[in-house]
Amino acid sequence: MRKKSIPGEELQEVQHKKKKKAQKDIRWERLDNTAHLFPAIAGENMSNVYRICVTLTELIDPELLQQAVDMVLPKFDGFNLRMRKGVFWYYFEENGKPAPRVAEETNFPCRYIHANKNNNYLFRVTYYKYRINLEVFHVLTDGMGAINFLRELTYQYLRLRHPELGNTMSDSLATHTSMNREDSFLKNYKQAAKSGYKKQKAYLIKGEKLRQGEFGVMHGYLNIPQLKAVCKQYGVSINEYLVTVFAWSVYQECLKGMPSKLPIRVAVPVNLRPYFGSITTKNFFAMVSAEFHPTEDAYTFEEVLQIIRDSLRSQMDKEHLEKLFSYNVSNEKIWIARAVPLPLKNIAMKHVYTASALANTSTVTNIGNIPIEEPYRPYVEMILAFLAMSKGQDIKGTVCSYGETLAFSFSYTLKDVSIQRCFFRKLAVDGIAVEIDSNGVNYE
Repeated sequence: MRKKSIPGEELQEVQHKKKKKAQKDIRWERLDNTAHLFPAIAGENMSNVYRICVTLTELIDPELLQQAVDMVLPKFDGFNLRMRKGVFWYYFEENGKPAPRVAEETNFPCRYIHANKNNNYLFRVTYYKYRINLEVFHVLTDGMGAINFLRELTYQYLRLRHPELGNTMSDSLATHTSMNREDSFLKNYKQAAKSGYKKQKAYLIKGEKLRQGEFGVMHGYLNIPQLKAVCKQYGVSINEYLVTVFAWSVYQECLKGMPSKLPIRVAVPVNLRPYFGSITTKNFFAMVSAEFHPTEDAYTFEEVLQIIRDSLRSQMDKEHLEKLFSYNVSNEKIWIARAVPLPLKNIAMKHVYTASALANTSTVTNIGNIPIEEPYRPYVEMILAFLAMSKGQDIKGTVCSYGETLAFSFSYTLKDVSIQRCFFRKLAVDGIAVEIDSNGVNYE
C-alpha cells in the first residue's frame, strides 16, 4: 500500500522535479580548440581581454545603452554564457542572469574580467563621452565574433536614440550577422601534423614599465587611399607594409640598426573563415610569424620589407594554415591527454604558452574594414580595437578601419614611446598623413 504524501512533501517533490528539468534544459557547449588556453593563463597581470569600440557623433546616453544591451544580449547565444569548470575541461553554460550593467569608463582598459562581479558574464560594456566600449575575454570569441555583437548593439542603441531610425529599421538582427556556433577547428581538422609554430626565442622589447595598473593606448589615423598608393609603390599589401613598419621601428629604436643574435618576430593572427568557408562566431584563427633576423649591418627599409613580405606570403596558404591548427586539435584528441584532470592540463598549457609567447617579439593583428549599414553611417565616426599585454610582449599593434580611415592602435605598458614615434614618422616620410591621439599615458 502506497504511503500517502503530506502537502509539504508533495510541494518539495514538485520543486525537485522542476529543478531537475530546468537543469536538463540549460544549454551548454564545449570551448573551441583555441579557447581552452585562455582560462589556464588569464589573471590580473595577463587578462586576455581585448577591446573593440565604436565612436559616435553624439554623447552616449547610458540608460539607452543599457536598454540596448538588455535587448541584444538574449539574441546572442555566444555572449549569453558563463564558464564552468569540469573535471577534465572548462565548458560554457547558458547564463540566465540579467545582462551586465553598463558603466562609465573610469579605469584603464582591458582589465581582467571577474565573472563573479559581472553576473558571471565574460564581457563588459562601458562608455566614455562619444564612445561605446566592448571588452571581451578571448575565451568567448575572436575579433570577428565581437564585431558582430558590438555592431548589433550599436544599431539597437541608435534605434532607441533616434526614433526615426526605429520606425524604418527592424529590431531584428542584420542579415549579415552570423549566429553560427560551430567549432570550425574540429570541422576542418584533417589529420595530425607536426607543429608549424616557431619555438626559438625571439628578441624581446624591454624597458621601464608604467606604474602598476597603467595601460597606454595610442591611435594613428591614416587615409586609406594614401596608404594604398604607398603600398602599391612598394608592391605589398597593407598588412605586409604595416607589419614591416612595426618591425623596422623595433630594429631602429631597440637594436639601433645593429645585428642581433635573436630575430625580430611579429605574430600575426590570421582569420581562417575566408580560407575554410566558415561563418562561426567562435574563435577561428591561426598565428603566423613575420620574421626578420638582422645578421648584418645596416639593412634598408626596402630590404626589411622584402624579407617580411616573403616570410608572410610563405605561410599564407590554406594547406599551411590547416597544419597549424590541426596540430593543436590533434593534441586535444589524444585520449590520454583528454583523461588528464583539468589542474594538470592547466599546468601543461601554461608551459606550452610560455614557450610560444617568448618566440615572438610582439603581435600585430588586423581586424579589417568594418562595414556599417547605410542608415546608421551618419552616426558612426570610427571603430577602433586593441589588445591587452601578454607574457614578454609589453607593446602590441592592432589595425582596424572604417570607411576611408584606417587606425593603427598601439597598446603598451612601457614608458618609452620611441617605437611608436618611429612608426608614425616612417609613415609620414612615405607620404601618409597621420593624425594621432592617445589616452595620455606617456604621450609626448
